[in-house]
Amino acid sequence: MSVRVGLIGHPLGHSISPHFQQAAFDAIGLDARYEAWDLPPEEVEEFIRGLRTPDALGANVTIPYKEAALRYVDRLHETARFVGAINTIVNEGGHLAGFNTDVAGFQAALKDVGFDARGVNAVVWGAGGAARAVAWALVWRKATSITIVNRTAVRAARLRHDVSSTLTGGDAGGVRLRASGADDPAAIGALQVCDLVVHCTPVGMHGSDEPDATPFPVDALNPRALVVDLVANPLQTPLTREAAAAGHRVIGGLPMLVHQGAASFELWTRRVPPMAVMTAAARRAMAEVS
Repeated sequence: MSVRVGLIGHPLGHSISPHFQQAAFDAIGLDARYEAWDLPPEEVEEFIRGLRTPDALGANVTIPYKEAALRYVDRLHETARFVGAINTIVNEGGHLAGFNTDVAGFQAALKDVGFDARGVNAVVWGAGGAARAVAWALVWRKATSITIVNRTAVRAARLRHDVSSTLTGGDAGGVRLRASGADDPAAIGALQVCDLVVHCTPVGMHGSDEPDATPFPVDALNPRALVVDLVANPLQTPLTREAAAAGHRVIGGLPMLVHQGAASFELWTRRVPPMAVMTAAARRAMAEVS
């Protein structure tokens, strides 16, 4: 029986996930179709509930549904409970389990370049589902401080509260958490002293409302800061281009995208993901759309 799996989000014109996930299924000889499911908000709940059928492996979930989708599954993996967002749904015999592989994907992307987030001062730019995963990854790695910045300051404050309220007495209890609006002088102050900044919004993404913009002024950054842009399409975003030109080390969104996708693939199939195949397919897809 052919099985189906796909990506839930809106919009999805930018996504290369179907390309590298389909390549992975083909490489292991599994009769599976990985599709793009571009859904309006009012259809998401019913669609997810329909993933309980025997022909469905599950789904990936991306912007803007990572937080909402966790309400429509039957159980949450521990990481997803902490993060408060899911990016992977697995159909377990008619019951849906929600996972967050963004945390592992982000950690793997940093490891690829030999960057250790222990003890760093970090800025997380954004407060959506990806930002939640990044914040928790940094907490668990014992960053010294994390400043969450968002255009809507109240949303940044909510993410700070959600993380800090879970840290009471835990191993990561020493982290300093702050929140700021993007227009607040404190946001620029945090950029000036950070060792790491992670951009977690759609700004600069192909097909977004602001494909040519940067989320913050690069000249405000600590010259030693590592710049991570989770936008994977285009391969070089306005932020990574400007940051690299200014002498910063940069990581684009492709490594995290492939790593988190590989972790999802393993959850659906219980097979070792063909990383080389997935990475090559992702790079081919990026060359085609750039």
